[in-house]
Amino acid sequence: MKPRLKEALKNMQRHNAGVMSRECFGFEPGEVYDALVVAPGWKPDKTILDPSFTVTQLTQHAYFSGFLVEKEGVKIAWAQTASGACNVLDHVLVCAELQFKKFLFAGAVGGLVPGFPVGTISTPAVCYEGSYAGAYFKEKLPAFTPFSPVYPPDQAYVDRVVDLGRRLGHEIKRAKVFCTDSIALEYSHLDEIRSTGAELIEMETALFYQLADLFEVPAVALLAVSDNSATGSPLLGREEPNMDYRRARGWAIPDLIYHIAKGDE
Repeated sequence: MKPRLKEALKNMQRHNAGVMSRECFGFEPGEVYDALVVAPGWKPDKTILDPSFTVTQLTQHAYFSGFLVEKEGVKIAWAQTASGACNVLDHVLVCAELQFKKFLFAGAVGGLVPGFPVGTISTPAVCYEGSYAGAYFKEKLPAFTPFSPVYPPDQAYVDRVVDLGRRLGHEIKRAKVFCTDSIALEYSHLDEIRSTGAELIEMETALFYQLADLFEVPAVALLAVSDNSATGSPLLGREEPNMDYRRARGWAIPDLIYHIAKGDE
């Protein structure tokens, strides 16, 4: 854990009572978890389709909840948050009190180019920070530069996860990802966003990789393409669920999470 994260945790503890990770998610600092999963909107009891997983809900709040996900002795702390980088920032910082071996992000992503059909599993090669939550990592807020690139802090580790996916039969495509503060208004700026070279769009992974750098824990983001503005596959208003997306979210990504937490990468 880097000094900047220790300072942030100390400042939060100074102004809050109790054990924050327990209050928010039911996670215990005395436990050692094989992985911490942060998943905007994805509740594992609804998302995971593989019955070999055991899911225990630890807490439930208005827009975030904590779960313990287990399989064959592997223990995963699953933090379901609201969407948006600001929500991921606050709730992951609360989890700085915890002990975990791997740091994983699981979520949906939109396609910006035809090469990423719905159901594709991807991981960022680079994220363009169109979200402003990262400004709070700076010594002074005006030092923040929006739309700057953020890279995974350990690319060699991401390479190993991509290879693991290949061995398990789950292709993971690297992509350039634009991180936005607004889903509704991204459609008004698609040409600008695509001009950055971005192939996918979501809200949180630039912030996730900044946090991963502070935690100094092996980290990777796993994204399932839910829609694609270039091919006309909508996010809302589908006539029926897309089975490719359902398989990616409910079977492939949980399988990857389990094997990463187990240490198979």
